[in-house]
Amino acid sequence: MENLGGNSGRLRAAIYARVSTGDQRCDRQVADLRSYADRCGYNVVQIYREIGSGAKCDRLERNRVISLARSREIDVILVSELTRWGRSTIDLIDTLHQLQSWGVSLIAQNGFQFDLSTPHGKMIASIMATLAEFERDLLKERIKSGISNARSKGKVFGRPVGGKIADSCDRINQLRSQGMSTRAIASEVGLSKSAIAKCPRCEDAPEGMDW
Repeated sequence: MENLGGNSGRLRAAIYARVSTGDQRCDRQVADLRSYADRCGYNVVQIYREIGSGAKCDRLERNRVISLARSREIDVILVSELTRWGRSTIDLIDTLHQLQSWGVSLIAQNGFQFDLSTPHGKMIASIMATLAEFERDLLKERIKSGISNARSKGKVFGRPVGGKIADSCDRINQLRSQGMSTRAIASEVGLSKSAIAKCPRCEDAPEGMDW
């Protein structure tokens, strides 16, 4: 991160540059974005560089940019292209909505401008929000389809039926027949009271003391 001083009354901008691997450098992106900021009349106050894949969740530098936007210390975020910022369409729209609530625009040098101060920017944001919702619906449908297909092939989801409770059920009913309380039985077999309660009670087993 680079801290740049000065504020001439122009819109305050933060530059965010990202490369995917450690053998790449952000210098070209930063140089191009600084030139772009000069042409557009932005006052660059912060520059952030990050190394990480597009799908990486723990982007510390991007989180710092978002914190800067949340505190209203910048007006614009400049990136070379939207893929440098968003991890997915949904992530892009979610962060865009956050920035919109803080009055901060996200502008890509390659021409896609989410300048939320303009009707054009707001229109694009609305379209992208619709696309993100569509992508969420597609994801849900793919998950449901995958589960249904797996079940048709005999795949069982969730916890196995019975498990340790079933293995201990005979012992539990034996202790019940001795008049032991649920708490005492739970301690004896190493299960919780709620687990003991799930074990079917034999007809000749006494209720015992439930404490």
